[in-house]
Amino acid sequence: MINLINISKNYGENQAVGSINLTIESGETTVLIGPSGCGKSTILRAIIGLISPDAGEINIDGDKLNTTNVTSLRRKMGYVIQEGGLFPNLSALENVSLMASYLGWDKERIDKRIDQLCNLTKYPIDALSRYPIQISGGQRQRLSLMRALMLDPDILLLDEPLGALDPLIRSELQEDLKEIFSTLGKTVVMVTHDIGEAAFFGDKIILIKDGQIVQEGTIYDLAKTPAHPFVTKFINAQRNHLDVIGDL
Repeated sequence: MINLINISKNYGENQAVGSINLTIESGETTVLIGPSGCGKSTILRAIIGLISPDAGEINIDGDKLNTTNVTSLRRKMGYVIQEGGLFPNLSALENVSLMASYLGWDKERIDKRIDQLCNLTKYPIDALSRYPIQISGGQRQRLSLMRALMLDPDILLLDEPLGALDPLIRSELQEDLKEIFSTLGKTVVMVTHDIGEAAFFGDKIILIKDGQIVQEGTIYDLAKTPAHPFVTKFINAQRNHLDVIGDL
């Protein structure tokens, strides 16, 4: 579904990503993990075309991402960021339906799709008239997910979607998100710094350090056959977060 070929990105003298090659399989959940500033969010933003790599190419379902097709390819992708990124001056309904309205969907089609998404994400229909400031953090993330799914994209990109939530709400949303991913069968790419979250969601985990891929595989691959001392160091630093998969 997604191929990154020799992707690199610098900001001035600072290398964010250095000559990365990565294949993201269709229908799987791939988790990009690593310490802050390692380049994982840069990779996600490059995939959706918010930034352009300095070198290399990105292919989305066989199409090379470039300036002429970035808008059409973006419509195949839903994007969720930390704290939702909702427009504060728009109601929940207006936030979710914004792109559909722009593309000329009629009211009946929009209403039907929003009903489906409310049921899928467990967002209360009677809260659609509220503004982002009037709903909880968990509801804002559910709403952001609805907006990302509105056009029924093939790909779902999530950048630290649960990072700002308290532990109880985060745990509840993790369970709901995993069920949603399983139900929809979409290609999902998630960024997190939490090894437990990566283990919980990831069919494949990509561990990144200093703009380079250190190892990719399942959580068991990383824990049992680390490719680099950093892999073991990173896992051991967060081993108390791995209760979701039992004793490694």
